[in-house]
This record gives sequence, structure tokens and C-alpha cells, in this order.
Amino acid sequence: MAICIVALPLLVMPAVWLARRDGTLAIIIAFFLAALLAVVISVAPLGRRAVPALGIRAVGWRPIVLGTLATIGLSVAVSQIGLDPKGMKQAVETARDPGLFALSLLALAGLAPLVEELLFRGILYGWLAWRWGGVLAWIVSSLAFAAAHVELEHILLVLPLGLWFGWLRWRTGSLWPSLVAHAANNGFAIAAAALLGI
Repeated sequence: MAICIVALPLLVMPAVWLARRDGTLAIIIAFFLAALLAVVISVAPLGRRAVPALGIRAVGWRPIVLGTLATIGLSVAVSQIGLDPKGMKQAVETARDPGLFALSLLALAGLAPLVEELLFRGILYGWLAWRWGGVLAWIVSSLAFAAAHVELEHILLVLPLGLWFGWLRWRTGSLWPSLVAHAANNGFAIAAAALLGI
């Protein structure tokens, strides 16, 4: 955990700084690639134990399918609150560019959920669960996930999802249900916003 806390800002800040002139999508990609590298560096000392430590273990299809369907339902319900965070607006505007849609979808529905799940429901959850148990790990990692979205409106929108993803991780002991649900949710939201104008 300590390695991750040090590696994240050391890698993310220069990556974002270098990408700042290339637009929103370049910043998002640089941010998440640097964060992914920080995750890899953080778990590298564990060797083969890194995979189970991150919660990457087999789970049946039911928690994945049911978790994903419940996530989409929760996401639609939360979106009815009417909050419209600036960061989400910028990402959607970028995804609406036909030349950037596929790359936006890959970054926001592939790379971003992968990194966020590895960080919050992998490293942080695993570290907390090992020390203080699953319930505290679920709550704290969910709150940290929401807080990482910085903008108050965005935090309020993702907190219910963060709690749900954390519950999936705690209940199943696996990262797969929350990872698939998170990716599906982001993909659905980006596609609906970019293609349907929702």
C-alpha cells in the first residue's frame, strides 16, 4: 500500500502534465496508464501472490451478470438526480466526436474501470480487509473511490455505485463482478450519452 501511495503521484502528475495540451482524452489516457503502472509497481514485490491479493479469482457467472444488471439499474436511478458534473460533460463531449468515440469508449469503459477497480477494490480493499476485515474494507474503499472523483457532484453520483461495487467485492471475494459491472456501466453511459444524446 505504501508503494502505491508514493508511486501514484510520482507517475500520474508528470503524465498528466505532459498530456495537458493534447485535450481531455489524452489527459484521461495518460492519467489511467500512469495509475496502472503504479498498480503494477505496487504489487510487483508480491510476485505470483499479487493476483489473489488483488482479488483476481474465479467466480461464477451469476454474480457477474446479476451485478452488472443491478449496476445499470442503479446507474439509471442515480442519473435521475439531475447532477451534471463538469468532468463527465467533457468526457461525453469528447466521446461524441465520431473520430474519438472508439478510443473514448476504450479509455473510459476499459482502462478507467480496470485501474479504478485494481486500486480501490484490489489494493486498498485487500490491504484494509487483511488488517480490519471485509466490512470496513468495503465501506472505506467505497468512500475513497467516490472521493477520488473530486468534483462534489461527481462524488454524489458515484458513491452509490462505489458502495455497490464494494459490496460485490466483499460478498464474492472476487474482483471480477465489480470490474465487469463497472466497465459495462461506463460503456453504457458513454454510448448512451454520445450516440443517443442522453
